[in-house]
Amino acid sequence: MRDGVPPEQPKVSVIMPVRDGGRWVAEAIRSVQNQTLHDFELLVIDDGSADATPAILADAAAADPRIVVLTQHRDGLVAGLNRGLAAARAPLIARLDADDIALPNRLARQVDYMAAHPDVVLLGGWATIIDENGQPKGREMRPSPNDLRATLMKKSPFIHPTVMFRAEAARRVGGYHAAFEAGEDYDFWLRLADIGELAIIPELLIRYREHGSSVTRTRQLRQIYSARLAKLAAAARQAGQPDPSAALAAPPEWHDASPGPFERDSSRLFRMLELADPAAAARIPSSAIDLEAIASQLGTLTAGERKFAQAALLNLLRLPHDAPGISRLKLYWLLLRLGPLKAAKLLIAK
Repeated sequence: MRDGVPPEQPKVSVIMPVRDGGRWVAEAIRSVQNQTLHDFELLVIDDGSADATPAILADAAAADPRIVVLTQHRDGLVAGLNRGLAAARAPLIARLDADDIALPNRLARQVDYMAAHPDVVLLGGWATIIDENGQPKGREMRPSPNDLRATLMKKSPFIHPTVMFRAEAARRVGGYHAAFEAGEDYDFWLRLADIGELAIIPELLIRYREHGSSVTRTRQLRQIYSARLAKLAAAARQAGQPDPSAALAAPPEWHDASPGPFERDSSRLFRMLELADPAAAARIPSSAIDLEAIASQLGTLTAGERKFAQAALLNLLRLPHDAPGISRLKLYWLLLRLGPLKAAKLLIAK
């Protein structure tokens, strides 16, 4: 950039969605402005903020022509990410959340790596965890850079706000998909893995903020439901079959009376995992208790799904009476099959 004029095509576009981020967004923006690589554009997508965020963004954009503010009316994270992707002018796109901080060499290190490895379409890094006041919490997120493709088929090895990816590849796979609510990043990584190589730089690139906006149990369940569907869709693509998620325009509901064949078995499982909420377990009719939904998929359960299943069974055991046709012995047996040591601890605590 010369004389305050942004380049015609920057080397990298940074996409930063925000909603009501007035407490931290100015610091996140400064961390991009303080990069050792100056040839960037920062696209901040304001998702209908009702706090000081719009004023902060307007001031930042007025002072730095590399900052572009895009607005939408609470259309959500996926819409914001895709809006940024559509507007990005650079061949490389970096992600950063509005409450995180990019370390000064972050963009330069990733741009250099992508230039040296043209087959890599998705690149991640490590993060230091900080609290709401910016103080280190004594922990670092250091996903292994090895066996990424195998790891990805089990869980995401990428920290979303550390990633950089090629714009052409992102558009070729269709960007982020709204059907995978709370797991849109994981589905996106899986589709990028279909067309190119993956890598993680074993270096700290950002400061990742953990703060008091807690993730609800419902949100956690939606996230692991979306992850299960994303893995099933990826497995089908790898087998040379059509993408079974292509027909999903919105997040499927596991209580849908007529689920499609793609999500039917997963929905059946998650209607049981939902009973990890004691209130849901207390009001479920006995005719809807489907222990076989868990038993039939024991070999495929992830750690997160297993945790929800254990909590669901424990809640059923806490009910004051037996459900018709469902013996407590069967509940104990299934709980033990999910993990004997964990079952013992849960039952002692019960």
